[in-house]
Amino acid sequence: MLEQTLIQLLLLLGATVSIVLVFQRLQIPASLGYLLVGVLLGAHTAGPVLDEVMIRYIAEFGIVFLLFTIGLSFSLAQIYAMRHMIVGLGTAQVLLTTLLVASLLWALGVPGVIAFVIGAVFAQSSTTIITKQLLEQGEDQTRHGRLATTMSVFQDITAVPFVVVIPVIGIAATQDIAGALGMALLKAVLAFVIVFLAGRYLLRSLFHLVTERRSAELFTLTVLFVSLVSAWVTETLGLSMAFGAFLAGMMLGETEFRHQVESAIRPFRDVLLGLFFVGIGMLINPAMFPDIWLEALLGAIALLIIKALLVTAIVKLAGLDMHTAVRTGLILAVGGEFGFALLAIGLDANAVTQQYAQIALASVLLSMMIAPFIIRYNKPISAMLSRSGQSQSFVQRYDQHLQARPGHYHDHVIICGYGRIGQIVANSLEIQGVPFVALDLDSEKVKKSRLSGEPVFYGDASDMHVLEAIGLHRAQMLVISHEDTPTSLKSLRLIRGLLPDLPIIVRTRDESHAKELRAAGATETIAETAEAGMMMVFHTLLTLKIPGEQVISYIDQQRIERYPALRELFHSESEYLIEPQQRMNDRLQPVVIAVDSPACGQSIELLNLDRQKVLLTALVRHGKRIISPPETMKILEGDVLVLFGSPTDLREAETRLTVSRQA
Repeated sequence: MLEQTLIQLLLLLGATVSIVLVFQRLQIPASLGYLLVGVLLGAHTAGPVLDEVMIRYIAEFGIVFLLFTIGLSFSLAQIYAMRHMIVGLGTAQVLLTTLLVASLLWALGVPGVIAFVIGAVFAQSSTTIITKQLLEQGEDQTRHGRLATTMSVFQDITAVPFVVVIPVIGIAATQDIAGALGMALLKAVLAFVIVFLAGRYLLRSLFHLVTERRSAELFTLTVLFVSLVSAWVTETLGLSMAFGAFLAGMMLGETEFRHQVESAIRPFRDVLLGLFFVGIGMLINPAMFPDIWLEALLGAIALLIIKALLVTAIVKLAGLDMHTAVRTGLILAVGGEFGFALLAIGLDANAVTQQYAQIALASVLLSMMIAPFIIRYNKPISAMLSRSGQSQSFVQRYDQHLQARPGHYHDHVIICGYGRIGQIVANSLEIQGVPFVALDLDSEKVKKSRLSGEPVFYGDASDMHVLEAIGLHRAQMLVISHEDTPTSLKSLRLIRGLLPDLPIIVRTRDESHAKELRAAGATETIAETAEAGMMMVFHTLLTLKIPGEQVISYIDQQRIERYPALRELFHSESEYLIEPQQRMNDRLQPVVIAVDSPACGQSIELLNLDRQKVLLTALVRHGKRIISPPETMKILEGDVLVLFGSPTDLREAETRLTVSRQA
């Protein structure tokens, strides 16, 4: 038994590696390669046959982890912030496509339940094909490219209700569908409440506890445990496992751990999702194609035309010009991998028959094969079908929606390491109005920083998946402010392989590693010992009564020789006299104001913080960070005061601000 399983595993891996390698060299989506593996090793073709039950059982977890990842990208706060975009564009496209396709099929004599499932399958678009093709064409940051990508991602979340509904209508096809759907809705609400409460009160604490151990192995195990427990909860309630995983991901999407969680789950998701596509391929029966080729071809054509026209109409009605609307419609016309997931769920629930499933599979596959060519030539096609025009008001509105998405950053600075140096850099950027995102592996530090309203996330700065999640390709600079040289070298080599022109500033303890860091791709290295030495020289020479202008000139010259990038910045000898008054023990401390705090209702000036030898650097109210708030501003319940001072002074100030009036 063990030997037979091993042989099947080797056969599966060998065929997958070979075919996917060829497909990637030919720049064909890997998902189609997995499907071909399933066809070749399935029961419907000659040659070796894999155990279909085993593959499909394991592959089901691919969908679980896929939905878990999608949930990470759509926290409750994000969904609420983007509710108009989701309702106005993403949901409209999915619902209208589903209803139109289902109505046409029903009018042609297809049973209602099957028509609904196929409509839901046709409504999905391939985010993989769309993003890959747009990136290769250099259109990923264009107006139509960003809109198409955003809508394709929205399809994933708006498809989640189908994950709940399809199994129910399959089981209840001969029963009271309305009653079954009502019960499923109640179960879905119950599952949401359970996962929401667990996520709000348990998950964050659990991950803080785990990250304190600084063990990547333990972190990954915890992610797997949380996702599978959530899947088990919804399955126990009679719903899809994928739905529970989505809810768990959505709860974790509200925490500072979401990028590292996504990085930890990605290898499992990609491998198991590949097995899922292999399982889908095993469902395809090539022997049936001669009998259904006409229906499949017509289905693919209908899919492409209906979606292209619907998306064009929706985007045009939203106020965009016809040229961009048509290009967006052409890009989103493709069928999607998630449609295969819905079809698999429908087959398991007996909501769709094998005959119709084969037609739907073939239709979606044909559309995915045609799609890269449609996307590649979307501009000349749209030029033939539309006349250019513009509606700047919608463009601005759309860009605002896109920019407002948490985690969607542009022209920002990434700070790797949020210790003393990283915080100094971040504070300076904030004062200058430059957006930044920071990563750190100290969960307690991340917790305090986020409480202070700062965009800091728990994540490994040497993990490319984490860096990509916070917009590495859209960043204008990266600052490595930690002093872990091996990690810095690893980050540099990974980043330089993708972005050879991105400016990268690296901190190092001394000059011993500066040459190695520059060779690895650092634009500039800043040695702490060298800077400390310059300050020592500066104050020594001033104390010896050497003229200030002469000292400044000397220090400037040393810095120019040490940092070539400064040669364009020093324009005079007396322009830069900087004497930092740093107390090495001073630090930032967020303080939450409770309803019974003596500070609640008081103005800032009445707090007399200066007498307590602390400085109020910022105030966070309802998630909005206010730098240097006016002294007349009143403190409210739930405000977070970000104080700066020595540990002793901070403790005394916090005690005065938080001790209850009744105490």
